[in-house]
Amino acid sequence: MFSEIHMPKGFECAGVSAGIKPGGVKDMALIFSDTPASAAGVFTTNQVCAAPVKVCRAHLQHGVARAIVMNSGIANACTGAEGMVAAKDMAAETAKVIGCEPQEIFVCSTGKIGPQLPLDKIIPGIGKLFDAALIENVQDCAEAMMTTDTRPKVSVAELEIEGRSVKIVGFAKGAGMIEPNMATMLSYITTDAAVEQHALQAALKKAVDSSFNRISIDGDQSTNDTVLAMANGAAENRPLDENSHDWGVFYQALETVCHELAMMIVHDGEGADKFVTVNVKGAATAEDAELAARAVANSMLNKTAWAGTHPDWGRIMDSVGYSKAQVNEDLVDIFYDDTQAVAGGCQSGVAQEDLIKVVSQSDFAINIDLHMGEGEAVVYTCNCTEEYVRINY
Repeated sequence: MFSEIHMPKGFECAGVSAGIKPGGVKDMALIFSDTPASAAGVFTTNQVCAAPVKVCRAHLQHGVARAIVMNSGIANACTGAEGMVAAKDMAAETAKVIGCEPQEIFVCSTGKIGPQLPLDKIIPGIGKLFDAALIENVQDCAEAMMTTDTRPKVSVAELEIEGRSVKIVGFAKGAGMIEPNMATMLSYITTDAAVEQHALQAALKKAVDSSFNRISIDGDQSTNDTVLAMANGAAENRPLDENSHDWGVFYQALETVCHELAMMIVHDGEGADKFVTVNVKGAATAEDAELAARAVANSMLNKTAWAGTHPDWGRIMDSVGYSKAQVNEDLVDIFYDDTQAVAGGCQSGVAQEDLIKVVSQSDFAINIDLHMGEGEAVVYTCNCTEEYVRINY
């Protein structure tokens, strides 16, 4: 699928089986830069967070990174002091192999909460990763990140900065425990552009807010959510910041990569077969619009209705009402795509068959106008099917 994609200049990657997961499937990944790179990161806001998140937050203070090493299958969350030692050992071993300082290594884990990491498998796995690393190993790296994902997720952007070719390659994994403030997801963004660290951090946070923070699969927030960016400057442009002539071009490409990866996560939602965009406009404030959109997107009554191709607009009205957004029910309009179901808070009179036709599609929108102001927001979500229960019971 991604065999033709190569990493940005100065980056290599790999994915191998270290035996953490049964069956010989890939379960460890490595992305590293030949030279020190500006680093940025955004992490879960869950008060219960995994050891690797704590290590990454500490290492991010260094501002420079050489590599990201990760394992799938075990989250290394709720593992106490032993888990912290394991996360730090992963960083130290990777630094030893690459030839840098441990604080230049980001460590990530994803999988089941509770078990300790099998360092007897992970430490040899790091050596295997380094030996296998090549610029074209994008497919292997993306596959090694997967847990309940049904497919790997990669996005690429190519652009010009000061007449020089620049590339951005982004990876992601995630299919469940999605929302809010990211998800049980990991994402790694690599670029050969030279970017000042403070500008990269601000840009990543902004891009995450408009992409990964706008998706919801099941309303469960994870312990391990991590988005990391590395910019190694191999394109040899003058370091970018917010005042650079080409900053807008770079930021737009970064945001596009994040958005594409976020949409891939929703399309791969556990058990989901419908992609639903919830648009709210006319709210008193943007914050109110987001409250209303998230309430609709996270409602299990709505998600199951969409799974059953049942256009129950009453459930949408209900979730808007309890969202804590300012609402006057007599003003609310609701559309399924362009078909109006609710006018002024009451049934519009549209034929039920017309609404069923909309929700029978694999991709549709719920468009809500509160007629209270100028606030707008969008959240991307999916339906909830019996398969979601089978995956998670």
